[in-house]
Amino acid sequence: MFVVSLVPLWAGLDADGAPSASVPPDGRSGAEIIDRYVRAIEAQQPQSVSMEMDMDAQLPKLKKHGRLHALRFVTRLGKIFYSSQHFEGDGTIKKEVIARYLETETQARNDSTGSLTVTPENYRFKYKGMTDYAGQPAYLFQVDARKKRVGLYKGELWIDAEAYLPLREWGVLVKSPSVFLKSVYFVRDYTIQDGVSVPRRLITDINTRVVGKAQFTIWYTNVRFGERNATTTLTDSLESAGTGGGDD
Repeated sequence: MFVVSLVPLWAGLDADGAPSASVPPDGRSGAEIIDRYVRAIEAQQPQSVSMEMDMDAQLPKLKKHGRLHALRFVTRLGKIFYSSQHFEGDGTIKKEVIARYLETETQARNDSTGSLTVTPENYRFKYKGMTDYAGQPAYLFQVDARKKRVGLYKGELWIDAEAYLPLREWGVLVKSPSVFLKSVYFVRDYTIQDGVSVPRRLITDINTRVVGKAQFTIWYTNVRFGERNATTTLTDSLESAGTGGGDD
């Protein structure tokens, strides 16, 4: 059993706030909020999406650091593909941290036998209060996975009080996605773009079996929806890589 302590991950975050009130100020019950949240995420039609990602990773104990710029492509069926564009830093970071993370995320998502969405089908919800996310009011719920399955977690979900879409998820994965990882803590932030909640930032603190603690932050930018736009981004990135922006 893990003792969850995410204090290091919260340091310097621009979207924090203490929860307040055990009853939503607008009079809605926790169940009503979750119902609206589920309807909001179900209204987002599955579509292909691409984005650029910049990943900074480090092994504090070994004093090693590395940075990857890549393209992340997610099909409308949820399959993930990566196109690595440029890496700089220590080879151990590239092999033992970044490569393992990309492989683990891809395999976990592609091999999943069920939905990983944060809904009542997969989680128990408990309303904890209101909080502030970069100036936006948000409902804060404690969530606990119903089953010990790869990709599910125990922690919190922050829901936008206006759009009822996710703004932040944080906690600990209830099952390690790889034999190389002992525990995975994370903070996943979203932004709402064209009525869709899209990834903005991922901060992760991992205890590995080979190289000790690993930490990394991923920023997602240039998000494009739809097969045509996603393909255009992939083509542009590959052409850029072929003209001098490729892997070191």
